[in-house]
Amino acid sequence: MLRFNIEKPNDEILPYLKEKIENLTKPKGSLGFLEELAKQIGWIQQSLSPELNHPCHIIFAGDHGIAEEGVSLSPQEVTYQMIANFWAGGAGVNFLARQHNFDLLIVDAGVNFDFKQEDPIINKKIRKSTRNYLHEAAMTLEEMEQAIQYGAECVQLCYDKGCNVIAFGEMGITNTSSSALWMSCLTKIPLDKCVGAGCDSSGNIINHKYKILKESLENYKGDNSPKDIIRYFGGYEMVMTVGAMLKAAELKIVILIDGFIMTNCLLAASTLNPNVLHYAIYGHQGDEAGHKLLLEYLNAKPILNLGLRLGEGTGALCAYPILESSIRMINEMNSFNEIKVTKYF
Repeated sequence: MLRFNIEKPNDEILPYLKEKIENLTKPKGSLGFLEELAKQIGWIQQSLSPELNHPCHIIFAGDHGIAEEGVSLSPQEVTYQMIANFWAGGAGVNFLARQHNFDLLIVDAGVNFDFKQEDPIINKKIRKSTRNYLHEAAMTLEEMEQAIQYGAECVQLCYDKGCNVIAFGEMGITNTSSSALWMSCLTKIPLDKCVGAGCDSSGNIINHKYKILKESLENYKGDNSPKDIIRYFGGYEMVMTVGAMLKAAELKIVILIDGFIMTNCLLAASTLNPNVLHYAIYGHQGDEAGHKLLLEYLNAKPILNLGLRLGEGTGALCAYPILESSIRMINEMNSFNEIKVTKYF
């Protein structure tokens, strides 16, 4: 499998970042989380004057065989229909990408639909939908490795444009089911704490969903290693995101994490290389059941909590202006050494 050389950022710069932030013209710690974010971004970039350049947002799309079991109220064709909505610019992710000047890339990881060659999509299709993991592995080992490679290639495209901050989103009916299984298997949190209603706002489907996922776990005959869990229960769009996150960390790109599904992709990536976590900033705490527990497991502090559960990366994009504010703080505020203001703390 493709290996990633992800280095923990050098800690030597941390006291200098701390000193700079604490000597800005404000009481010590008075800009709260903005100070933490500026410190983390400066640490990642190894700079006392960090920058956010050419932000990119990649949506990986794929279908899931488990949809055959009725674990979502939305039919599978919604996946490709929403991709057309992304192209038209009318989805939730579109207005946020426009608002915050993100390049938006849409990737076909494994959608059960034949797109035209001229369609504005990056074709990385591995297969039309994963297999049904109630009965068999969602993908082969070779397919998993290919998905990781493809995800890394997509991030390289962004990096080559000058991107140093990136967010990810997903489109794939039933991918909250795969995420719940990843979460339970990789954290040992009981499955019933990980399963939520997904796109069903009424919550009517959750009992059936839990029953099918529980049966899927009971039918699993793998070796319980992280790689096997990722392969057996994952979606192509999710595994591509894992590869994308690992590549972004290797390239020292700031990774802005979205909701439940994307946080599970980060969890999966961290089982392959724990250093990826140093590059992650958590955009928001979503409304999907289990996300709060997963964030706590990762010792993660989300920027926002707006009750979001749309996916597509919308929560990450909503949080981006807070990152911008943290960068403006460290770069644009005067220090007590520069102007004649008595330290008032």
